[in-house]
Formats: sequence, C-alpha cells, structure tokens
Amino acid sequence: MSLTAEQQELVTTVRAVLTKHGDSAAVRRGLESERGYDEQLWSLLCEQVGVAALAIPEEFGGVGVGLVESLLVVEELGRTLSAPPMLGSAVLGVQALLLAGNTEANERLLPEVAEGARTLALCWAGPRGWDSFGVKPTGETLSGSAHYVLDGVFADTLLVLTEAGLFEVDADAAGVTRTAVVTQDPTRKLARIDFDGVTARPLGTLNVTRLREIAWAAVVAEQLGAAEQCLDMTVEYSKSRVQFGRPIGSFQALKHRMADMYVLVESTRSIAYLAIAGLAEGVIDPIDIQAARLHAIDTFNSVVSETVQMHGGIAITWEHDAHLFFKRAHADTQLFGTPARPLARPA
Repeated sequence: MSLTAEQQELVTTVRAVLTKHGDSAAVRRGLESERGYDEQLWSLLCEQVGVAALAIPEEFGGVGVGLVESLLVVEELGRTLSAPPMLGSAVLGVQALLLAGNTEANERLLPEVAEGARTLALCWAGPRGWDSFGVKPTGETLSGSAHYVLDGVFADTLLVLTEAGLFEVDADAAGVTRTAVVTQDPTRKLARIDFDGVTARPLGTLNVTRLREIAWAAVVAEQLGAAEQCLDMTVEYSKSRVQFGRPIGSFQALKHRMADMYVLVESTRSIAYLAIAGLAEGVIDPIDIQAARLHAIDTFNSVVSETVQMHGGIAITWEHDAHLFFKRAHADTQLFGTPARPLARPA
C-alpha cells in the first residue's frame, strides 16, 4: 500500500496536532485524569481533523473515506501513546455497527460518533480473552461479564457481541455495572462490564472473524507507530549521550543494533500496509493479517527492549517515556488475542 497525497496530508495534519497538543506532558496529564486521556486533544482531533468520522459512510454523517485512513490515525496515536476513544469507539465500535448492517441504528448512533459527541464501547471478551463471549443472551435479555472493554467506564453506548449477534445497551441502563480494572499499561483504561438481566436491542449478526481481523489490523498500526517512535527516540538519544568523549551513536556495535531496529520497523510497515490494504478492499488473505499481527508483536517488543537498554538507567525512571512504551508493548501483545503459532501455508 502506497499512501496517496490525501492520506499523506492526513498523516501530516494529525502528527502536527499531536506534536502541538499531544506531547508527553499531555499524555501524562491524561494518565492522571478520570477518563485516562486528554479530552481537549480528542476534541481537537474530532473538530479540526474529523478523525472519528473517517470510516463512517456519508449517509450516516461521516466522511466515508474508509478504514485505511482511520488506521493511519491509530498509527500516529501509537507514536505518542495517546489513547482517546479512537481505537475502541471510532474503529471497533463503528466497524461492528457497519458489519451488523442495521440501518436504523447506524442512522441514530453514527452521526454523533462522527462528531465525537458519542462514544461506543464494544463488549466482547470473556475472562480468558476474545476467543469466547463474556455475555450470554436469553432472547433480548443479557447476562454475564464482558472483560477488557476499551473506553468501557465512560462510553455512552455499549455494543455487546454475543454468540447470537450484536446488541445495543444504554450505558446507564438498569442492571449494568461498570468497573475500571487495574492494567499493566497505565496509558490505556480497560473495564469489566457486568450485565444482570439487562434488556437490550438486537442489531443483527455480523462476521466475527472479520471484526477480529480489523481489531488485529488496528493494533498492528498502533504497534508500528509506537515502534517507530521508540527507534526515533533511541537514535536521537545516541547522538546526544556522550561516553568516553564520544556520542554513543558513533560506536559500531550500537549502530548495528539501531540498524536492526530500523529493519524490523520497516519490514513491519510493509506487511502491515499489505494487510490493511487487503482488509479494506475485502481481498485479504487471512495469513497476511495473522502474519502482520505476529510480526508486529515481535517488532515492538524487540525495538522497545533495545530502547530501554540503549537509554540506560534513565529508561526505567518514571520521568522518561521508555517504560511507558515498554508497558504498552506487552499489553498490546495480549489485546484482542493472537493467531496460533506457527503460521502454516499449504505448499
């Protein structure tokens, strides 16, 4: 996938907004906030760039440019570790609604999502992850617990994925209990949402395999952006850190390690863009998205480990961002599960 001029302009615009308003200080303010992200930054991205509207069709109040553009925004957010409701609401929530194909629900919910005025939370996983559903339906009544829900505590609308299809629940409905959970990654808030005989609105069935592939592609985009930022941080630090009277970046051994980091990042970009383009065009080979998922996991973990080591002791202090990237890398490894290893392609 080669970026078009319009897509490159989108990336440049989003990066400019994040550079000005979404720097490390803004991310840390988000950590201390109730919602876990900078609400002002999210408002700017929605109002000035329209990031929440990118994948929403025009008939539902969106821009309608597609999934690729949304994931390019996710990639840029990965560079800063910002975690507004882009991944959970504007990507997963929107795609779940579109896959369900309920026109009435789309006309009612998506225009506000496009404006950034409504947040969706996709309730899916059971206690052991996304290979099972956490909530069971009895007719139009839901019971059970959805785990690891992105933006779950403060979402306006809950989209509950069950073995019988997708259901809509008002977040403040009777019988709904939302609990923030402690996570390894402090930059992303997750929740457990309990349903005790909650009346829900059925929205239809959807292709769960495709939704999982979209979720994997989104995490791959985020991992790519974060890994590239780790590489950039390491290169810049190696130019300024002086040891034995020389910048450490001038030592051959460190040059080789940074070259290996670069190869990992760029190979991940190639396979990620291949998978994302195929997914958006509906011609994805399942092996491509699975391979992208596994390679992005290995890349981010390897690159961030090198980042921590090459920054030395400063990388494990609270004041430096390296440890935040390290925690995000390990959390992203688990998010939405992983394909089975190894990947076997028939001869």
